[in-house]
Amino acid sequence: MFDFSNQVAIVTGGSGNLGRVVVRALHAAGANLVVPDRTRGRMQSLFPDLADAADHYLVEGVDVTQFGAMEQVVGDTLKRFGQIDILVNTIGGYRAGMPVYETLPETWDMMLNVNARTVFYACRAIIPTMLERGQGKIVNVGARSALVGGPNEAAYSASKSAVARLTESLAAEIKQHGVNVNAVLPAAMITPEQRQAEPDSGVTPEEVTEIIMFLCSKSAGVIHGALIPAFGTHF
Repeated sequence: MFDFSNQVAIVTGGSGNLGRVVVRALHAAGANLVVPDRTRGRMQSLFPDLADAADHYLVEGVDVTQFGAMEQVVGDTLKRFGQIDILVNTIGGYRAGMPVYETLPETWDMMLNVNARTVFYACRAIIPTMLERGQGKIVNVGARSALVGGPNEAAYSASKSAVARLTESLAAEIKQHGVNVNAVLPAAMITPEQRQAEPDSGVTPEEVTEIIMFLCSKSAGVIHGALIPAFGTHF
């Protein structure tokens, strides 16, 4: 059982299938949650028990693909709680189906913005306060496609490769300062209902969350720059 009592955790992408499970798991482990979201009212609908709680902060109307948005979230979080101990970047998206020579520039830009730029902005905003305190845990969510490009998904693969290289570079830069930066690389992520129908396909959000929780814990203190595969038995 993980214990994150008296720790403050920021989770990006909290409205997604994985993000929702991560938020609930960290909450159950005692963490104070900060969850930014672009759509007003969505976090309050998903997490009504956290909406008005003084020890949690659901931030509305924050577009984390925009420079400065996460700096504002970090500043508000520090004013409210005085510290940030954990960052989990679950935000992401998937668009594929076209070969490179037919991929629209808008698709390329969207994949890099949603999957890579958001991780860069969040890490850039939060790392200084972690370095100042000499501690912190950052977990990014990549994908199996970060390791090998498949047909008709070049934009997605490139964006997740950027997350992997960013994770490794950050870890090399700050591992001597008490901050751990790691990533988990899921293959196809499915719901528990889909798992019952296709038991050999992919991994569930709950299974990936278990890895994330470990990487956020003290037990992972010696792990830096790891890209942990979570492929299930499908690959």
